[in-house]
Amino acid sequence: MTDTSPATTAHPSRTRLLLPLDLLRGFLIGMAELIPGVSGGTVALVTGLYEQLIGSASHVVSAAKTLVVGGDHGRVRGAVTELRRTDWWLLVPVMVGMGLAVVTMAGVMSSFVTGSPEHARGLFLGMVAMSVLVPLRMLPQRRHPAVVDGLLVVGAAVLAWTLIGLAGGQTIAEPPLILVFGAAAVAICALVVPGVSGSFFLLAVGLYTTTLDAVDSRDLAYIAVFALGAMTGLASFVQLLSWLLDRHRRSTLLVMSGLMIGSLRALWPWQESAGDDHGPGALVAPYDPVLMPTLLALLGAAIVAVLIVVEARSSDDPGDDGAVTRD
Repeated sequence: MTDTSPATTAHPSRTRLLLPLDLLRGFLIGMAELIPGVSGGTVALVTGLYEQLIGSASHVVSAAKTLVVGGDHGRVRGAVTELRRTDWWLLVPVMVGMGLAVVTMAGVMSSFVTGSPEHARGLFLGMVAMSVLVPLRMLPQRRHPAVVDGLLVVGAAVLAWTLIGLAGGQTIAEPPLILVFGAAAVAICALVVPGVSGSFFLLAVGLYTTTLDAVDSRDLAYIAVFALGAMTGLASFVQLLSWLLDRHRRSTLLVMSGLMIGSLRALWPWQESAGDDHGPGALVAPYDPVLMPTLLALLGAAIVAVLIVVEARSSDDPGDDGAVTRD
């Protein structure tokens, strides 16, 4: 099977009949971004859109860069070429669905997460745990010792677990703007990296509450610096991730799997109350309620399992998604 990475392959013509389904997929991705500890990239993986979205976003970024710095075929012509390679019939519906989710479901999800935390974490724990199978199914043929694979997974899992454990740290009331810029550039990468939650990264560096307060109080200077950092981080990281999936596919997918495993730290249903309403608490043994969070975890796992089966059956060759033989 030839290399089908998003960085090197033109997008096939997409049937318009998939428009409602892509809207729904975007809606699910947007809902995931509203949930602390859950990454929208995870949902994109499960619904089979991940690499297509990364590829399309990479073309948009390339078009913007070409307009700024020029290229072999001129700025405008080069930018138009990149934009024509973008799968707009996928990208636009997904973005619209994400926007609708944020507008319509923010209050509902907030009430669910804060009003029934054990139930919410149980449901999402099952979903994310089952989702770990998705990048593992996409692995190409192994090119280096198994111990290297294991170290990549364990290292990424430990990193995610540790960062989440630090997420209840002290809030920085008046951070320097360079810190805000850098934190935004990193946190926005949670949009495209499965297993990484941007909200928990901001918690770890002490900027989560500060950022929410800045938005609430309309602190335009803070918001502008944060937005600039986010755009810079996303523009840089999308192309880097596209390159990694092309050149180091197996290693990248293994790291993604490890990050998803480590993110389960945030989703253990039974936790002590954190110092504030946002950060994760210390993990404790199950306490009442036990039955319903457990059942919801099984339900979440079953939902993702069904999605994986449906996606596999809709693929021409589901067992060979990542047959690229590069590392």
